[in-house]
Amino acid sequence: MYQALYRKYRPQTFDEVAGQTAITQTLRNQVATGRLSHAYLFTGTRGTGKTSCAKILAKAVNCLQPVDGNPCNECSACRGIDSGAVMDVQEIDAASNNGVDNVRTIRDDAVYPPVEVKKRVYIIDEVHMLSASAFNALLKTIEEPPEHLMFILATTELNKVPATILSRCQRFAFRRPTAEDITAQIRYVAWQENIDLSDDAAELLGRLADGAFRDGLSLLDQCAGAVKGAMTVEDVYRVLGLAGQRQTVALMEAIAARNAAEALTLFSELYAAGKDAAALLGELSALSRDLLVVKTAPKSGMGMLSTTCTAKEISALAPKFTAEELLRMVSLITEATLGFRNSLNPRVDAELCLIHLCDPALSQDPADLSARISRVEGTLSDKLALLEQRLRSGELIVAAESAEAPAEERPTPVEEAKTQEPDVPPKQEMESDSFWEEVLRKVLPEIDVAYRSTIQQIKGRRSGDTLTLALESTPFASGALGQAGGMEKIREKAAVVAGKAIRVRVQNAGGEADPMQSLQRNFGDKDNIQFIR
Repeated sequence: MYQALYRKYRPQTFDEVAGQTAITQTLRNQVATGRLSHAYLFTGTRGTGKTSCAKILAKAVNCLQPVDGNPCNECSACRGIDSGAVMDVQEIDAASNNGVDNVRTIRDDAVYPPVEVKKRVYIIDEVHMLSASAFNALLKTIEEPPEHLMFILATTELNKVPATILSRCQRFAFRRPTAEDITAQIRYVAWQENIDLSDDAAELLGRLADGAFRDGLSLLDQCAGAVKGAMTVEDVYRVLGLAGQRQTVALMEAIAARNAAEALTLFSELYAAGKDAAALLGELSALSRDLLVVKTAPKSGMGMLSTTCTAKEISALAPKFTAEELLRMVSLITEATLGFRNSLNPRVDAELCLIHLCDPALSQDPADLSARISRVEGTLSDKLALLEQRLRSGELIVAAESAEAPAEERPTPVEEAKTQEPDVPPKQEMESDSFWEEVLRKVLPEIDVAYRSTIQQIKGRRSGDTLTLALESTPFASGALGQAGGMEKIREKAAVVAGKAIRVRVQNAGGEADPMQSLQRNFGDKDNIQFIR
């Protein structure tokens, strides 16, 4: 009769337990020295080896010929415990035997010494499922047990075990194995079973196991039964009903581009190919989680990836989303997945979820509004960074021109114009619009950021030795020229560009005189500055 791989390759000694070296070494030493506790509590996530270690410990304490703390697996005690024929070693599932009457039976039988082996051992799996009254009934027995009695408790939810029980047990926390540990175990089993498994497929199964050896071997068993010949990554995707690396990335890129039509087309193709809607959304959720981790912790996030996507693909996708958008996506996908249990048509729910992911404007939920605002802020930030970069390049040009001579030795543009001989022909003048644009390019880097956009909106035209500026009649425009020192900078840079003194005329383009008054009070009609209403 065929036996599942996770049962067939269950560890039989402490040395065969993978990924829990600290725990197995301690238990081996206790068995070898005889310093055994009357109660043990094994905690950890599923598939980490808790029940396997409990059975190994039960055999080791009763083994007739232990080998360095390990059971020999050959004596009558070891073989009887493995087959379940020894009634003195019992494994109890607390999920289905959680009442006080079940615990009372254990308590009543515990007083009798073992018949076939040295110690009576009770392995209680999922002990957190016991009721409060059952824990109370068990408490006295665990506190003062007979010398021949041992309890081994196992649980995945330590927080549900009463403190009175915890304080009377030696606690061992089983760590979550890495994907590399599970991959190595899968490769070993595949080699033993003559399964032609590619390295990429083994690594994929190790990641899909999500920290559980049992899940990894179950996935290998499922794929091996459906694939004839060499097993590849594509075979794993097909058998397990997963979208696969390329399709998931393409779906996420469609969401990033706000292309709902493309996202629905991809989903329809995958769904028609037999992919499960819940599995598809689960892959999207895992990818969203990975992107969020990488954006939150750029340096260490790459070591915490959980999906089948590569680090290169994650790095390419991450800049396309904000953290708020990713949080919203995870929330929407989780809500849609939970609704599948009571849904009449999961496909429709999945499609609606994709549409909402592509278009946050369809919802007025605070999370959706936050995602939209964060995206706008990101776009504006990128544009401002580009503008600042261009302005910095303009500053470098100005700095290069001003480095021709020390500031205290260079004459001002006005002095240069006064000392210039009258009969020397002036430099070739630029076209009016291009002259003002050149002056503006040199002025902007020296203007306060708050006034730059206002200065850029001013229209200027040169005619001979005069530069006329058309000023809109707004207080902010006059402040840009006056309070920020814009007028002096414009006159100075105009002289630099022209190579001689330039007279600046400010003309009120709006027809109102009030905004011009503050400028005229500061400058008057002198220093080559004239105001025209």
